[in-house]
Amino acid sequence: MAEPRTLTPDDAPLSGAVVVRAEQVGDGETIDRIVLEAFGPGRFAKTAERLREGAGTEAGFVACLDGRVVGSVRLWRIRVGETPCLFLGPIAVKRSERSEGLGAALVQACIDQARAGGAAGILLVGDAPYFGRFGFGRIEGVTLPGPVDPARLLWLPIGRDSVSGRVTIG
Repeated sequence: MAEPRTLTPDDAPLSGAVVVRAEQVGDGETIDRIVLEAFGPGRFAKTAERLREGAGTEAGFVACLDGRVVGSVRLWRIRVGETPCLFLGPIAVKRSERSEGLGAALVQACIDQARAGGAAGILLVGDAPYFGRFGFGRIEGVTLPGPVDPARLLWLPIGRDSVSGRVTIG
């Protein structure tokens, strides 16, 4: 698991003392509230959420601002075809703390974790303009177990340039 990392002014335009650290057992209730605020109850009907329900957690990170948990993200173990991969999401930051660089710091923590663990890559459903700056790009030939806009299915290659096949929990 990644070591806690205090962000410096070079990392993001942050206004307080921010630390990105591994999720801890006591963080669960706060994370649930932040995710509910960010996505609402409609998230339970989305394909990505259905996939996460059955997958095992590889890692979870929280962003703490002045000691308060204000954001979170998780990596989940999946398979694309026969290839073990990671699935990122949901990434959520409290509304009052958005535009502070916390989401980017959380995504980077996941990428660092995946690289350290030698993952084939990270798959996610998200906005290409946002995630493209981290190296994510559209991927074809990957099928999730439900409807997904193909333009939002993104891949970050780490150990493999590409994967293809059906996504299953893994």
